[in-house]
Amino acid sequence: MIDPSAGSGTPGTPAAPQAQQAPDIAQVPVIPGKPTSAARITLSHIMSAHDTNLLGTVHGGVVMKLVDDAAGAVAGRHSEGPAVTGAMDEMAFLEPVRVGDLLQVKAQVNWTGKTSMEVGVRVVAERWNEAGRPAKQVASAYLVFVAVDAEGHPRRVPPVLPETAQDRRRWQEAQIRRTHRLARRRAILELRRERAAEGLDD
Repeated sequence: MIDPSAGSGTPGTPAAPQAQQAPDIAQVPVIPGKPTSAARITLSHIMSAHDTNLLGTVHGGVVMKLVDDAAGAVAGRHSEGPAVTGAMDEMAFLEPVRVGDLLQVKAQVNWTGKTSMEVGVRVVAERWNEAGRPAKQVASAYLVFVAVDAEGHPRRVPPVLPETAQDRRRWQEAQIRRTHRLARRRAILELRRERAAEGLDD
């Protein structure tokens, strides 16, 4: 009689635990798309004195944290689960942010791949001493998020479905950024290989 607990080695020896394999994304069924508006959010925050730098304006890192928080919420909402920051493709500070400003951090999914998403973020400020005037854009950013499962493996995300002409433009611009990002990575890796072959690596 065969012992059901036996492994492939000595009879009666429990089988060694098998390493868990990452899911094959190609085998995962295609997920229905979701419109851009389904995950779009606006995060509001009043800036205080403890957010300032040595110049008395709000520290850029504080704004970046708000940007990442908003983008992460959008990525999680769109992908319906955990998503981690993979890269900050671009972060531009356009105007200083001051104590008392009401920041509105507007984020949406611009583009999706199989497991990754580009989230665009626009930051506008309502100045505390300029009540009634239009909010002023103070920063913008583009971040790449990767959806992951409970084991940290990438998982498939729903395709984003642009709804407006502006959404479609943002999708096209995101595709250009991705193409440039991948080309830059390939060029850097090729340069490093050439230097290593010539014995020039530090």
